[in-house]
Amino acid sequence: MSRRTRAAGAAPEQPAPEAGGTADPANVALFDQLAAEWWDQSGPNRLLHAMNPARMAFVREAAIAHLGCDPRARRPLAGLAALDVGCGGGIATEALARMGAATTGLDAAHGAIAAARDHAAAAGLAIRYLAGEVTELAAREPGAFDLVTAFEVVEHVADVHAFLAALRTLLRPGGLLVFSTPNRTLASLAIVKLAAEYVTGDIPKGAHDWRRFLKPEEMRERLAAAGFRVERLEGLGWSPASGFRVGGRTDLDYIGAAVAV
Repeated sequence: MSRRTRAAGAAPEQPAPEAGGTADPANVALFDQLAAEWWDQSGPNRLLHAMNPARMAFVREAAIAHLGCDPRARRPLAGLAALDVGCGGGIATEALARMGAATTGLDAAHGAIAAARDHAAAAGLAIRYLAGEVTELAAREPGAFDLVTAFEVVEHVADVHAFLAALRTLLRPGGLLVFSTPNRTLASLAIVKLAAEYVTGDIPKGAHDWRRFLKPEEMRERLAAAGFRVERLEGLGWSPASGFRVGGRTDLDYIGAAVAV
């Protein structure tokens, strides 16, 4: 068995967490550099734009199933307090607000938050944007949210345990976490890391450390340890015919819903 095959099957040693929080300073600096291009749908964040309709459809379904939202409502998240963690320039955050939630966006990258505020103001959306650490917000506002989203974030944090624990603290009991993240497989190493970053340029170069990707069973274990019960986990894949969609293979990326217990 090759060294690469063993790495794909077993959890590799994780990079040491940075002191003072869950954010990785190198990642924060990278996404700050991209702040001005966040809303360019053909720019370095184009995959996030392409993924967003499928992710938000999943959020809507999960909120209807677990939070009692009205499936017939035009704004099904009305009456809910939602937090988008690792919100960047606000792609998913604005979608949450348009679905009716009282929405907060949080990111450690100050430049991205500035871009998010400008875009929301231009769109006439009342979104509270905060720049800072998720652990700090959890200390200030425990149990403040009905719904937390964390899309393509957990693979970027330096301390997964502290990050997930903070998300649990931010949610009320029975609240809902919706997350997506890449799987750690040879396929994701080849496509998500090497091809997308260094060949096609669909993802900013240096955005990912493949060793930080979590397999679905590892994510389930981490979530259970943090006080969550995973209710649904699906593949998040792409095809030329349909674009990004929920369902099918999980070897590249997956999306899930977990309830705070």
